[in-house]
Amino acid sequence: MMEWLQQIVELLPNGYLYLLLLFLIAFAESLPMVGLLMPGSSLVVLAGLLAFHGKGTLPSLMLVTAAGALLGDLLSYWLGEHVGGRLLASRSFQKHRKLVTQAERFFNSHGGKSIFFARFLGPIRGITPFIAGLSRMPGRPFCRFSLISAILWGLAYPGLGFLGGASWQQAQSLSARFGLLVLSALLVTLVHYWLRRGLGLNSGEDNHGDTAE
Repeated sequence: MMEWLQQIVELLPNGYLYLLLLFLIAFAESLPMVGLLMPGSSLVVLAGLLAFHGKGTLPSLMLVTAAGALLGDLLSYWLGEHVGGRLLASRSFQKHRKLVTQAERFFNSHGGKSIFFARFLGPIRGITPFIAGLSRMPGRPFCRFSLISAILWGLAYPGLGFLGGASWQQAQSLSARFGLLVLSALLVTLVHYWLRRGLGLNSGEDNHGDTAE
């Protein structure tokens, strides 16, 4: 193991405390504003790399990070639904008003699909579920999109770190390629949406719930 990785391993807790730490990282990254301070995806990729070198097991890592991401989304949605107006007026939200506006536009344009893609789009990751709750998106489709994205995120990012176990640079390269793949899928979705809109095929679609898809 590389020397700097060995030093990190020595600083980390073991057993259930280590898994709890990873759960909290994934959970915190899914929260509004808190997620801006938490480079959760990079840390989870690093955890996958450490699993390759014997720090924890990959299946348990995938399980706790997926669970943390899902529960973080659910709390963010609940906050938006119940105290969203008050939080938007708070100083921390006003400080990042531009980012909140971007998340609102993204959600209003893509409804339930935004919950899936926002998981992989950095800054708006934790805000989009909050906006969904604030906009009163129905709970069932929200949970469906959130569950699918949390499982994929929990499988992909630790897995990328594990596959790149030979070096951190290789793990970062794989993570970047995966990000480009998700971005490509988003672009295809956008083109499909614009084409349907231009042809007048989505006039009856409920955008918030994406019930037609």
